Order: sequence, then C-alpha cells, then structure tokens
Amino acid sequence: MKPIRVIIPAFNEAHSIGRVISDIPKEQISEIIVVDNASTDTTAVEALACGATVLKEPIPGYGRACLKGIEYLKRNESNTEIVVFLDGDYSDFPEEIPNLVLPILNGEADLVIGSRSLGRKEKGSMTLQQVFGNWLATFLLRLLYGAKFTDLGPFRAIRFSKLVEMNMQDNTFGWTVEMQLRAARSKMKYTEVPVSYRKRIGESKISGTVKGTIMAGYKILLTLFKYRL
Repeated sequence: MKPIRVIIPAFNEAHSIGRVISDIPKEQISEIIVVDNASTDTTAVEALACGATVLKEPIPGYGRACLKGIEYLKRNESNTEIVVFLDGDYSDFPEEIPNLVLPILNGEADLVIGSRSLGRKEKGSMTLQQVFGNWLATFLLRLLYGAKFTDLGPFRAIRFSKLVEMNMQDNTFGWTVEMQLRAARSKMKYTEVPVSYRKRIGESKISGTVKGTIMAGYKILLTLFKYRL
C-alpha cells in the first residue's frame, strides 16, 4: 500500500475526535494528523491519546488548519503519496477511506471528492441551507469552470504532489471550493465517489448558526468569482 496520510482539522471536537480516529482503517494509513484549530476543550488530549500526531494552529480558520497539515508534510519530507481530508465531528465515515483513495491508487484520478449527494445521507444530517449552498456552488463551478461536481464535501483524497502544485491559499470557508476550481482550471483528473453522511456530534460551527451560514456562503461565492477574474 502506498503511503497515505490523513489530515483532520478540528475545533472543539473532544467528544467526537476519538471515534473518528478509531474508525480509520489503520492498516492503510501511515499517519493521522489532527490539527487543533484554537480549541478550548480537550481535543488535542483526546487525539494524542488515540495515537494521532497533533499540530496546533492557534488562529481559527478551516483552510488555515488544512494548510498547517500540508506544511507539516512538506517540512518533514515524508514519502506521502495521498492525503485524505475529513472532518473531526464524526459526520463522515472514516471506514470508507479505501473507496475514496481507490481511483488514485488505480491511476484513474488525482483528486477524489466524497459526494454526499451521490451517497446515503442520514435524515437531518444536512440543513436546507447546506443542501441549497452545495447545489448553487456546484452549479457555478460547472458554469464558470466547466467542473462537474455534485458536492463540496470535506471528505476527499488527493495526490500529495498535485496538492503541493495547487499552492492552496484560502484560510477559511473557501478551502474546499478553491481546491475543486483549481483542479478544474489545471485540467487535473478528478472524480467523485458516493459517501455516507450522518448527523455530526455537537453543534456545527458553520451551519449551526445564522452568522456561520452567511459567512460560509459569502466566502464560497467570493472564492468562486475571485479566481474567475
């Protein structure tokens, strides 16, 4: 098995991070990296106890936490072939990682998005604003960039060398859509696989509040048009 590493950005996920780590198929993963993104609970302690590498990113921001994980891999000159990103709230199904990375291992794609739209969603796992936001963003991705995606899901896998070439920049909510539009612009081979999705443990920091929803939607739209200019 080629070296695969997992990056999990986490903010106040003490109640769920252990379950996420325990469900990751360890026989296929070289390292699990949890980026503690300004948590005020025991997220870091729980992750360490489960055997993860824990990095600290004191400035809040989903993209910023992901970038911290990437810099760690670049700095350590690891022999990483594939990087998997997933959330720390236990809404994704880590045991589906083998399905996610298979198109890359088979040479069929460099980027694989885990699509909740194509998979099975637990009732209530996504709010109406999330469903609409995903539809609008993927519609604009197709309209502006010719990219055929059905979801902006955080559960994704990418060939590490391609990820480095992307030179990702977004520090907050535009991270996922930036990766997808950069893939489309560079003619990268990408695909989607169906993934399952369930209600997260705890309240969402984005869709759980009106402010979070508005800010995330604004940043996603801004990112979509920014790279079009």
